[in-house]
Amino acid sequence: MAEKFRCPWCLSDEVYIKYHDKEWGRPLKNDQKLFEFLVLDGAQAGLSWLTILKRREGYRQAFDSMDPESMARYTERDIGRLMNDTRIIRNRRKIESAVGNARAYLRMMEGPVTFSKWLWNRVDGTPVINRFKTLAEIPASTPLSESISKDLKKRGFSFVGPTIIYAFLQASGLVNDHLVDCFRHPENL
Repeated sequence: MAEKFRCPWCLSDEVYIKYHDKEWGRPLKNDQKLFEFLVLDGAQAGLSWLTILKRREGYRQAFDSMDPESMARYTERDIGRLMNDTRIIRNRRKIESAVGNARAYLRMMEGPVTFSKWLWNRVDGTPVINRFKTLAEIPASTPLSESISKDLKKRGFSFVGPTIIYAFLQASGLVNDHLVDCFRHPENL
């Protein structure tokens, strides 16, 4: 049987391969999972995604299962505890961002639409399916990620620049950037 063709970015590690095959680019509509991805993508800034993937369970444990209601109540004492937690990236700005983003997320959830619905409305409820042949063709950001980034910043979110948001959109399946030859590209399923 022939080996499946995968996007080359995932081939360096089994954790990456599993993530690529089972999660990346699959449409995600669960509000709390979307919030978790947003926090993790913010933590990834300046680091490899593999670094964060390998610490994802540690993040879940350290941040009360990534529960935004719990995280929104964190105090300076909690931030100090997290700064000493080796299971996560111990960057004060990123930790404070996660707490602030939980508060901003909860404010959004009080509105007329959920976080998930708000995001999916930005793509008319349907994933953007790209047809890139090489990794070099995939942009770091797009007008969509720039627009969402700008809106999230207005709503009080941080570590949500256009590049982080584009990675978030890819991870959560709002944008599908599996290469056209990849077995996970929608045309190959």
